Order: sequence, then structure tokens, then C-alpha cells
Amino acid sequence: MRKFYRVNNSIQAANLRLIDEEGKNLGIVSREEALALAKEKNLDLVEISPKENPPVAKIMDFGQFKYQLKKKEQKQKSKQKKTEIKGIRLSLRISEHDKEFKLKQGKKFLEQGHKVKIEMILKGREKIHLDLAKEIINQFIEQLGEVKIEQEIKKQGGKLTAIVSQSK
Repeated sequence: MRKFYRVNNSIQAANLRLIDEEGKNLGIVSREEALALAKEKNLDLVEISPKENPPVAKIMDFGQFKYQLKKKEQKQKSKQKKTEIKGIRLSLRISEHDKEFKLKQGKKFLEQGHKVKIEMILKGREKIHLDLAKEIINQFIEQLGEVKIEQEIKKQGGKLTAIVSQSK
């Protein structure tokens, strides 16, 4: 969410509570007087709090101010932890080696802080063996170790899905 700032001549209030570039309160002055002070110092007049009575304006370099805001926004964005849902697809006829490989992959995803979606697509006559498919998925979840089940095994059309995350 970006905040919109009125700058220089776009400020509409007749009187402003003015703050200079060092942060000192200069009191309530007219808009024209504030603009003249800003122009004299080769800086911009920026309306900081338009909802106050009278609105608060500050004399500053607006380009520098926008740059600082953008930098702060990026810093906050980088601190946010992004979790993705990584998918692992099993089959009813999965070999032991493939299962071990997928297990190793699943553990790696969980260590990185991602959620893991375990899918099993049932084709043709495999759809009859739902109990066997659920058993394979449950074994896989057990072998992953200490995990929190986000979504129980659910049948969606011709596939079974379950979502797990690392237990904290």
C-alpha cells in the first residue's frame, strides 16, 4: 500500500503546521509563507499528516524522502518469510528407491520451511485400491518424521492429496 503525499503547490490547506528540515516545529504558518521558506532553501514542502487540524507539512528533499521510504519497504519485504507449497507425487506402484528419493526431497523441503503437498494420482483400476493408496501416503508421512498435518488425506477426483508442514 503506497501512501500519497501532496507536494509544494498541490497542498490545498490555507494554514499549515510547519516543521523545518532539522525537525524543529516552526508553528502555524500560511501555505504561501511555507512555500517561500521551502523555495528559499531549495527543498520541497511535503504534507505529512493531511488529517490533522491544521495539516502538518515538512520542508525536505522529496526525492530523498521517497528513496528512503522505498528502501524501508524493501527491507520489510525481505524480512517476510515466504512459504511455498512444494509438491511430491507418489504412485501406487512406486519402487522403494523412488520412494526413498522422494522422502529425502520432502525432508529437504520441510527443513527449508516449506509445506509439502503429497499427491497420488490413481489411474484406471487403481481407483479401486483407495485403502492401499491411503496406506502408502500415511507411511510416507510417518517416514518424514515430526510433521504437522495441515490437511488430512482427501480424495479429489482421481487423486489423493495431503499437506504437511514442519512441526515447530
